[in-house]
Amino acid sequence: MSLAGETLPDFPWDTLAPYKELANAYPGPVADLSIGTPVDQTPEIAIVALREAEQSPGYPPALGTPELREAMVNWWSRTRGATVDPDGVLPTIGSKEMVALLPSLLGITGNVLIPEVAYPTYDVGARLAGATPIPIDTASDPATWPAGDLLWLNSPANPNGHVLDREQLRKIVAWSRQTGTIVASDECYAALPWDEPYVSEGVPSILADDISDDKTGLLALYSASKQSNLAGYRAALIAGDPAILGPMIEVRKHMGFLMPGPVQRAMTAILNDDEHVAQQREVYRRRRDELMAACASAGLRPDPETAAGLYLWLEDAKGEADAWQIVDALARRGILVAPGTFYGEQSRMFVRMSLTGTDDVIAEAVKRLAEPLFP
Repeated sequence: MSLAGETLPDFPWDTLAPYKELANAYPGPVADLSIGTPVDQTPEIAIVALREAEQSPGYPPALGTPELREAMVNWWSRTRGATVDPDGVLPTIGSKEMVALLPSLLGITGNVLIPEVAYPTYDVGARLAGATPIPIDTASDPATWPAGDLLWLNSPANPNGHVLDREQLRKIVAWSRQTGTIVASDECYAALPWDEPYVSEGVPSILADDISDDKTGLLALYSASKQSNLAGYRAALIAGDPAILGPMIEVRKHMGFLMPGPVQRAMTAILNDDEHVAQQREVYRRRRDELMAACASAGLRPDPETAAGLYLWLEDAKGEADAWQIVDALARRGILVAPGTFYGEQSRMFVRMSLTGTDDVIAEAVKRLAEPLFP
């Protein structure tokens, strides 16, 4: 008997264990900036809503409560410029669940096109479905891409913070209509733009009305984990083509994938409030500015195309040290980061540094980066 897990790559984070030990040997607490786990407080509006719904003896609706569905539709319109059909929204148990399961839920066993520099779960989800993951440059001309049943986009991208602009998204939609390929866009970092035009105009969505009025074959994912510090709540959503989401809802009913009722109430509250999102963005902006200056002092150069997201994508300014050498040098100063090889072999010269340390952790990391890593 062949088990699904036997076809999967090794879990990359396990390989960081010796570097964590090295970082632990440095005097003082480890400045762990390797994983993008929110550390700031969950908004009070979410906590209040959760408490108000603590008596939830019945099964919650798989498609979301009417209040949550209305909040999701309004959120897409208000923040992403997308008119979404009320039957075209669905709450999910975190966005990673949907990234991993979407090819299986869609019954895809052919080619799944994924970004060549990417969060590993796009590859894993394709393999779990028995499909073939094919890495591509999603910023390149779609006419050069191989055939695929499903295309994953990630914008802003994890790990490098690259953003697909409106022109490229329109080209991708046109290509998908010609080829019949379903497009799924993971947009969970969209609330964290750092550069223009995205600070002023917002990060464009594949579902935005100025990309296409027709949502046929288009899906987009979003998560409250980053914008609202709700990673522990597992609160996310998928939106787009009702013809795709309708059958998916039925499958999820059979499988018991139901967002807990109290979490649906909390998610409704946070989707109806933009103020806390703006406040959290400013916290990350300050931490980012501090780390950017410190990394320059340490001889690390940020990718100039990083325009949004929760990470710094860094390389040795001299172009000599590879990802693991940078990981080692930082660990010796008590700082833990992720090597670019976790996100594709072509990223072997980069490391990913998260902005999710507490203010104290960020301050400690800044202090430890005062001198060049490679004199």
